[in-house]
Amino acid sequence: MRRIAAIFVLAAATLLVAACSTLDGAAALFGRDISFTAPQLQSQLDRKFPRDYRKLGGLVSVSLLNPRLSLPGGGRLKLDFDIGLAGMGNTARSPSGHFALESGLRFDAGTRGLHLDNPEIVSVDVPALGGVMNDSARSMLNSWLLDYAREEPVYRLDDTTFGRIASRRIERVNIDSGIITLQLD
Repeated sequence: MRRIAAIFVLAAATLLVAACSTLDGAAALFGRDISFTAPQLQSQLDRKFPRDYRKLGGLVSVSLLNPRLSLPGGGRLKLDFDIGLAGMGNTARSPSGHFALESGLRFDAGTRGLHLDNPEIVSVDVPALGGVMNDSARSMLNSWLLDYAREEPVYRLDDTTFGRIASRRIERVNIDSGIITLQLD
């Protein structure tokens, strides 16, 4: 009787692992994946913005407002921002335009966060500048984007989550429709 029970348990475990692996669930079943949703990332972004950046010695102020994050899939996320423009030391809190970017993500252990990876501006609409971005405004936006990708995480892992990965290596950061997954070794 014990032998039959042992065979049954072994067969059930084998079928469970096989079923999970075909659904890419084995990694999650054995603690190899950590996943995040768009609302989790959006919550942290909402606490970090609006942000003001002074350029040209304070003559121009650019405010980034109302970040909106989406995970359309295809290995990249999309971030939309409203832009506020002001001059002579003023701060703009009302939108003067809009821009959107797409980016991959990378994990940085130093900040314990997910950072933009190879971000690209995909659209810009600033009616005050004639609806398109001129070279100096594009340069300021690209400069901010590169600094932000290097210095600021889009999402910072909490202590519990970071503790789960502290002794492991992240193989890959996947961005699928509606979910970001850290695949651990």
